[in-house]
Amino acid sequence: MENHFDLLILGSGSTAFAAALRAAELGKTAAMTEMRTLGGTCVNRGCLPSKNLIEAARMVWESAHPRYKGLKPAKMEFDFGELISQKQDVVHAYRDKKYQSIVSDEDKVKVFMGQARLIDGHTALVGDQKVSGDQILIATGTRPIVPQMSGLDKISYLTSDLLTSDESQELKELPESLIIIGGGYIALELGQMFHRFGTQVTILEQSRRILSAYEPEVSRVLTKTLREEGVNLVTGAKVERVSQKSAQEIEVTARLGDKEQSFKAQKLLIATGRQPNTDNAGLETAGVQLDEHGFVKVTDELQTNISNIWAAGDVIGRQTDSQPATPVGAHDGVIASLNALTAAHRKVDHRVIPRTIFTDPQVAVVGMTDKEAVATGISCWCNTIPLELVPRAGATHQSNGIAKMVINNDTHEVLGVSLVMPNAGEVIHEAAMALRFRAKLEDYIDMIHVYPTMAEALKIAAISYFKDPAKLSCCAE
Repeated sequence: MENHFDLLILGSGSTAFAAALRAAELGKTAAMTEMRTLGGTCVNRGCLPSKNLIEAARMVWESAHPRYKGLKPAKMEFDFGELISQKQDVVHAYRDKKYQSIVSDEDKVKVFMGQARLIDGHTALVGDQKVSGDQILIATGTRPIVPQMSGLDKISYLTSDLLTSDESQELKELPESLIIIGGGYIALELGQMFHRFGTQVTILEQSRRILSAYEPEVSRVLTKTLREEGVNLVTGAKVERVSQKSAQEIEVTARLGDKEQSFKAQKLLIATGRQPNTDNAGLETAGVQLDEHGFVKVTDELQTNISNIWAAGDVIGRQTDSQPATPVGAHDGVIASLNALTAAHRKVDHRVIPRTIFTDPQVAVVGMTDKEAVATGISCWCNTIPLELVPRAGATHQSNGIAKMVINNDTHEVLGVSLVMPNAGEVIHEAAMALRFRAKLEDYIDMIHVYPTMAEALKIAAISYFKDPAKLSCCAE
């Protein structure tokens, strides 16, 4: 068969590319399929464009809200359309350099554009072409959830696809007002971003607190920060219905306790989570098993119940304790390719996965939470220090944050770290490496940290097990 490959990959995101390139390094042929834009979610409508615009919004906000006495507020003029245009340029350049050019240069990897649907255990129909592989990797990722909600099917609304380039879903004009349904990382990142650009933002979260899977201290600090900035963050709000009142106004009715309350805005953004792209991939035809949420079930070698079919990336959800994240998918794509093509029998290890939410201040976590550690029966000691104990935070007037450590009280091994601070996404890597090598409190304390840095928060949190760090001089142990 002309379109036959050693490895057929459904998808073309970070997981798929990592798997395809490893196949080529092994001297094998690989094919990827893509129904939208080469490169998948992260580069086209996720990580890259969101962080680009979030940083621009931070610059606008800080110019108008200087942290230092002696600096006068300045209104930074900006053109939202031009910001969108430069975001498109960044996406195009990155896509061309990191995705398209790699495929063009690599004769062992081919891409087929179109919706891919398995018609048997070795073959997919992509458009009107049949493409087959000895081994198959499912790496189709996820898409925004559109919840069942009264009236939603009758109105125009946004999802995180508003960040895309070259597609009709892209938002090119700054809305005057915006309601966001959901209180997860996407809602918080985009909510703060739009607020800082000047949009009146209301966030409606059904749970009693945002980021309910994170440490409660994280939720409290970020809630306080967003509300102080002016974001209308409403928790415990169960949305009952939505309606289009006029061309420029959408009404959302939510139940708060035993009362209904209406919220109105120009635009509505749905950010209630993501669902796997498995419903139109023909997986049932091949007999691939899914969990109750539609994610592909895999072993710790990323093999499905069908011996020649594998899955990796966001499409496996929380299987094998995975986390939906671009670097996790890329890491696992390599493992899936190795196992499929060389019978390496390599197992995934998802014990240490650092994660960051790019709000301001950032949230970064790795390892167990207090609650998770206690649930496993560990004798746990947990402590949270305020960021005001970190000299760098005081010096730069950025003391709104915390650092929390989860510690095995018997062994002193650090099991988890949660940070809310500027550049938390950079600092968390020290904690992640420490968890990887099962470091103890004494290792954090004995490590000489640069002074003054935000990373000192880790050392100070460790010291707090033994003494009150508020009573120590700078750098003292």
